[in-house]
Amino acid sequence: MSWLFEPGIWIALITLTLLEIVLGVDNIIFIAILAGKLPANQQGKARIAGLGLAMITRIALLFSLTLIMRLTKPLFTVINNEISGRDIILIAGGLFLLGKSTFEIHDKLEGEEHNSATARKTTFLSVVIQIMFLDIIFSLDSVITAIGLANRIEIMIIAIVLAVIFMMIFAAPLSSFVDNHPTIKILALSFLLLIGMALVGEGFDMHIPKGYIYFAMGFSVFVEMLNLKVHKKHQI
Repeated sequence: MSWLFEPGIWIALITLTLLEIVLGVDNIIFIAILAGKLPANQQGKARIAGLGLAMITRIALLFSLTLIMRLTKPLFTVINNEISGRDIILIAGGLFLLGKSTFEIHDKLEGEEHNSATARKTTFLSVVIQIMFLDIIFSLDSVITAIGLANRIEIMIIAIVLAVIFMMIFAAPLSSFVDNHPTIKILALSFLLLIGMALVGEGFDMHIPKGYIYFAMGFSVFVEMLNLKVHKKHQI
């Protein structure tokens, strides 16, 4: 348990928890759309059940990916670099984050966002089942992000649990805040570009110290908070 007293561990935990919360906004919106099809007295229960399933799904994906990443035996060579099962996961995950972030940023800046969900049946069970299956897709980016930012699975699990508990409590106001400040979502997607590139580099044995990534993220958040404060001041 000595790792609990390492400052770098706490920085990683705080950074990862905040990113997990921002990345979970899509989950919240998706769950809210499906839950809205239920009677008012069941919507709250559906949201809690959906977020609970999201947490279980993320942890299960996290364990499966980290188990695969233990495969360090070289499988083949690319440009004088030995590629193992772990390297394949890192490279594929990094490319996934790069691709998804690029498309998401394009949609936010150039395209139109469509948040819709359809279901033939609007029973509580049908809504929960839809959330359970579709949440796997929504959870993949946050799990890969956790692997890219933290070296210990304990930190990844704690960050996921804390983020889901936070979203259970603040689901409605959090969705409203991000909708009113779209630059926050763009900033989070930019972080994913940075993490994705770091994962690809690590897959090819080009290690980037995580301290540089934390500093870049922290400085960007600081600048964005100043921008929000200045913008709010001009609106008064």
